[in-house]
Amino acid sequence: MHPVIHRAAAFFAVVWALSSVCCAANYQSFKVAVYIPVQLVNRFSDLTVLEGEWATINRQLKIDKVYIESTRGRVNAEDEVLEKVKAFFLQHGVAVAGGMTFEATGGGQFQSYCYTDPKDRDFVRAITEKTARHFDEIILDDFFFVTTKFPSDVAAKGNRSWSEFRLELMDEVATNLLVKPAKAINPKLKFVVKYPNWYEHFQGLGFDLAKEPQIFDGIYTGTETRDPTITDQHLQPYESYEIMRYFENIKPGGNGGGWVDTFGLRYIDRYTEQLRDTLLGKAREITLFNWALLLEPVNAGARPWEDQPTSLDYNALRKSYSAASANAGHEITVASVAAQALLQADTFVGKLGNPVGLASYKPHHSFGEDFLHNFLGTAGIPIELYPEFPTSAPLVLLTEAAKMDPEIVTKIKAQLDAGKNVVITSGLLHALQGKGIEDIVEAEYTDHKANVGDFAFAYGAGAGAAPVSAKAPILIPQIRFYTNDAWPLIRGETGNNGFPLLLMDRYTHGIVYILTIPEDFGDLYRLPQPVLTAMKNILLKDQFAQLDGPAQVALYTYDNQTLVVESYLPDATDSVLYLPEGYTKLHDLQSGQVLTAKPPVEEPAEPRRRRYRPQDHRARFAIHLLPHSFAAYSAEH
Repeated sequence: MHPVIHRAAAFFAVVWALSSVCCAANYQSFKVAVYIPVQLVNRFSDLTVLEGEWATINRQLKIDKVYIESTRGRVNAEDEVLEKVKAFFLQHGVAVAGGMTFEATGGGQFQSYCYTDPKDRDFVRAITEKTARHFDEIILDDFFFVTTKFPSDVAAKGNRSWSEFRLELMDEVATNLLVKPAKAINPKLKFVVKYPNWYEHFQGLGFDLAKEPQIFDGIYTGTETRDPTITDQHLQPYESYEIMRYFENIKPGGNGGGWVDTFGLRYIDRYTEQLRDTLLGKAREITLFNWALLLEPVNAGARPWEDQPTSLDYNALRKSYSAASANAGHEITVASVAAQALLQADTFVGKLGNPVGLASYKPHHSFGEDFLHNFLGTAGIPIELYPEFPTSAPLVLLTEAAKMDPEIVTKIKAQLDAGKNVVITSGLLHALQGKGIEDIVEAEYTDHKANVGDFAFAYGAGAGAAPVSAKAPILIPQIRFYTNDAWPLIRGETGNNGFPLLLMDRYTHGIVYILTIPEDFGDLYRLPQPVLTAMKNILLKDQFAQLDGPAQVALYTYDNQTLVVESYLPDATDSVLYLPEGYTKLHDLQSGQVLTAKPPVEEPAEPRRRRYRPQDHRARFAIHLLPHSFAAYSAEH
């Protein structure tokens, strides 16, 4: 039996039995919470409604905690209702916390409260004090931002930019209308702010990642990436992991967990991928939004892979559910799918160490090449994102967002002087022109573009390996450089001309690389696999593992020699995982099966000047993944 099929069959033999047990045991590696919006809370004033819905959810999903909302859209819950619902869950062994959402009615476009309006300010303070009387923990849903530009806002803004004004305003609101009043009522209160997924744009609406993590006791992470094609934000799957890591590095130990919903999906696998990737980011808790959505019948969507035993084997789950609920009138719901993904993750995430990856720097309040890290991560480059420059890393990736640090050129020089290497993107090169980058490398981002379809590799003078072709041309900016000062390692070619895709130059004791980013970041996925692999040979040369695979097959790595390979593709894929020489086995953390290393590939001898990479003696492992599936491994000698 194929290892993937064996793994799925073995897992589903126990999934339904486990998910049918009513809170028999806590999850080993994380806690599961469910958010209950205020409209539902008010409906639960009739406890018979709550009892019926609890019975349905609890048959399928283990819940450790609920967030009971007191306000949303100017609808509030009365004190007696909050206490009644709170008591119900405590009696059923479920922890409770409060929730608040400061969303005003917006007719489909989100509108915040006006925090320069005394009436709105009084309301926010009053409902906060009320909620603090009922709960020892409160979480703010991710509407704690400001969108209004009413006359009172314009007058208060003065000559400041909207970003400056809104950051200062919301810091003041957090301190004086939320935290201080709430803790005056309940000194033992833990106050948590949940941030949404659009972190590149926070500063424009008052989310302050520099100061708010110190104002609040904790932060929480929106890991809802949904579908990258049909949604407005086009967030990439890797962000469900990457944003967890970035926020953990913003408030180490204070990032409470990740938050996932069911919106914007074309197929149900995207939901389970978000849950799993949140936990791969080492979330301590995962919140499912929301209670009502868990009760909805599952719409599996168009799944050409539906007959295959993928990581979400929906057919097997459906059969298990039908057998367990025969003649009971129960319909499979989102809760059962969530239970499958969470129980599956709980079998191995506790065995993963601390996440590691290519170090990258995104300063507070920065923007530029928005969300590029997540395109690179989805393309198979594991990244660890920091709000401070990671000086200890042997190689640092800097995207255009790093331009917001006025000392960035000085920091690049210091890194290179220390004998370490730096990769800057074409976007950052463009942003730093005339601001000191020419002291390091006299390359220029030009206004010209090139439609490249072929790609060649080299290390020095003369041609390198045979070119490879993309399925369609890719538009890139043309980077100008001085011959023999800088050297292209990867070129994009038009048939009559060539332009660097990866350029290198030496400075004091280190190397600076320039990575040319396509005009459409999504074209990173269209780069031929050998091109991606050549990039990884440079970007990941100091990392424990490297995946030679197609784009949209991601690699997650950890400091205890564990790793996860995950495919977001609709077809089965084959990749080669490279580990340091001496590793001989990969132990599957789910099935227990062992993969053995393949013999090294002996490459034909080449003239020294034509070599573009050294002879490869790394350990090689063949990885086969079904569509929208993953495998978790521990590497062994």
